[in-house]
Amino acid sequence: MFKKTAFASAIAAVALVPLSQAQAADYQIDTEGQHAFVQFKISHLGFSYILGSFEEFEGQFAYDPEDLDASSAEIEVQVDSLTSNHAERDRHILSSDFLNASEFPTATFTSTGFESTGDDEGVLTGDLTLHGETQEIEMPVTLMGEGDDPWGNYRAGFEGSTTLTLSDYGIDMSDFPESMHELELYVTFEGIRQ
Repeated sequence: MFKKTAFASAIAAVALVPLSQAQAADYQIDTEGQHAFVQFKISHLGFSYILGSFEEFEGQFAYDPEDLDASSAEIEVQVDSLTSNHAERDRHILSSDFLNASEFPTATFTSTGFESTGDDEGVLTGDLTLHGETQEIEMPVTLMGEGDDPWGNYRAGFEGSTTLTLSDYGIDMSDFPESMHELELYVTFEGIRQ
């Protein structure tokens, strides 16, 4: 049921790794302040949805509004931090039937490119590794805002989402309805400029 969750990006995830040696500013994703989320949504037998998240992850990104081509991101997610607010289901998702978290404890995303598609929008391309398989994904992302915070830091925040086909990551969903063969991965995060 959760097949797609594996990114969880991922989330992936979601840490950001520099795509080049350009002078883009480096940001640390603010997980300590709980201003970042790696979440997923997957159909439950075509009747409703299962929503969940990965609670433990870290990462960074590089961003310069004057040189968007230098943007990058990198993130590492602890797969066993998955929660869907149902302990028995979580154990099943983390078992060898799906994510096999004991054998594949982390999921990672490392960007390989960025293309601007408009004001404050673009597509981040990169390699997502989940369940021991690596696939290139594209994630449309949006700049939510940037500027000084009340504590003397400079922040930038982004959100993005993509759809994952679980079989691409070696997760066998053939016993489940086709509606469960894909998973929506959603990430949102604030970064503190270093």
